[in-house]
Amino acid sequence: MHIRTKLATLLASVFLALVTPSALAEMKVAVVDVQAAILNSEEAKRLLQQIQTEFKADEDRIRKIQAEVTALYEKMQKDGEVMSDSEKRRIQQEIESKNNDFVYNRQKLQRQVEDRQKELFAGTDQKVQKAIEELVLNEDYDLIIPRQAALYVGDLLNITRKVTEKLNQMDAKN
Repeated sequence: MHIRTKLATLLASVFLALVTPSALAEMKVAVVDVQAAILNSEEAKRLLQQIQTEFKADEDRIRKIQAEVTALYEKMQKDGEVMSDSEKRRIQQEIESKNNDFVYNRQKLQRQVEDRQKELFAGTDQKVQKAIEELVLNEDYDLIIPRQAALYVGDLLNITRKVTEKLNQMDAKN
């Protein structure tokens, strides 16, 4: 999708450079932040909630490890002066081990969440495309470009909210 955005930006720039100012004034132009439109949709909110619920136990385990590491650090700071060298080494090794567990579990969770998001959000591009096509037909837009392609856009030209509303309407029908 990143390449598609760059290509759309390039095409929009070339198009705008070739169009005369008077012709541009007669055109109905809009921009859309596709990612924001998707993330603000009711379907995305449901799917993200589903992912949160699905991985809650893993997140809790990571938080527990993080709390244990914090407690060990605090113990070292508080009692470090009266601890024997062997006890300090043991706690440092425990901190290191828990840190390794933390990093491993966090990275594993991030990969699982990313994979699950890709799985759940598959097909979203087609829904967004359909929502944009409906807006083009209903509101007679001549050009819709990605929000990222514009340096500045006034609120009147930004149709992200409208795309989200269309996605919500499509979701309600299903």
